[in-house]
Amino acid sequence: MSETARTPQDKALVVLTIAVTLAFAWVLWPFFGAILWATILAIVFAPVHRRLIAAMPEWRNFVALVVMAIIVGIVLLPLALTTASLVNEVSALYERVQSGELNVGRILQRFLDALPSWASNILDRLGVTRVADIQKALTAILKEGSQFIATQAVAVGMGTANFFISLFIMLYLLFFLLRDGGGLYRRVAGAIPLQPEQKRGLFEKFVVVVRAMIKGTIFVAVVQGALGGFIFWALGIHAPVLWGVVMALLSMLPAIGAAVIWFPVGIYLLATGSVWQGLVLLAFGAGVIGLVDNVMRPYLVGKDTRMPDYVVLISTLGGIVAFGISGFVLGPLIAAMFIAVWGISSVTSASPEPDEDAAKR
Repeated sequence: MSETARTPQDKALVVLTIAVTLAFAWVLWPFFGAILWATILAIVFAPVHRRLIAAMPEWRNFVALVVMAIIVGIVLLPLALTTASLVNEVSALYERVQSGELNVGRILQRFLDALPSWASNILDRLGVTRVADIQKALTAILKEGSQFIATQAVAVGMGTANFFISLFIMLYLLFFLLRDGGGLYRRVAGAIPLQPEQKRGLFEKFVVVVRAMIKGTIFVAVVQGALGGFIFWALGIHAPVLWGVVMALLSMLPAIGAAVIWFPVGIYLLATGSVWQGLVLLAFGAGVIGLVDNVMRPYLVGKDTRMPDYVVLISTLGGIVAFGISGFVLGPLIAAMFIAVWGISSVTSASPEPDEDAAKR
């Protein structure tokens, strides 16, 4: 009997391990988002923790609390303030639409009237000059969007307790991940039945991809959204925080980007007589917002973590559908790990089998 043959007890242990793991995952699933973001934040801020712990090796609890305070100050607090401003602007926009102060049809008609004849002819051939039809479609979209926002607001109000419980779990888990991350890594790595070099490669890939997604995707998107919101505010465009958030979200998607928002608005300003505002917006969008992606992303991500744009786009959209807002990170992360695991499998399969007869001789 070969050494690799499994006894009935071994098989029963494998089945029991899988069953208990699935049951434990089912118990933790309601707080999946809190666990995910605690893990992501711990990985991203691990270098900061290592520097501080090297200077104060006897103060592990204090160092973990200091890093948590840094995370709250530069991540959670700005996020909370932005969310509050976003809710206020969305509510104000909804009230303007409901009261008729914001007339989409009138704005569209004014834009079409200001276009040159050649542009109007092109739009007419494309069938996008029928203001009534466009207004009807946009009104339906705004109505559905308003209902969605109202539903989410009610859900947030009813789920305030769950929100604070999830926040507490995230911060509580984050403290221990920062303080005991090295030991947890060794225990998890030791339990995975792979070769040491395979485990090391997978964990390194996981950490690199998480940091690349945060720095090269979310951070770049935040910078682009902040710049877009700033220029909208400086030019007096209504709801700059709302548009900034929309530009940040769109900039996470390859081949789309923040230009989907600022470019049409700039054209609208030019067409409706606000020439200098339109020129400033277009120049700022192309010269500042547009260059952020080309300059910052390659520097922050690196060559080894680059995935094809179509993989990033599909995995991001699929992640959003499956996991909500966390899918912006989780979708591409799963795609990157999928590529890494299959790469290891292909290398392992291609490696020559050891010659047992030669080994015996």
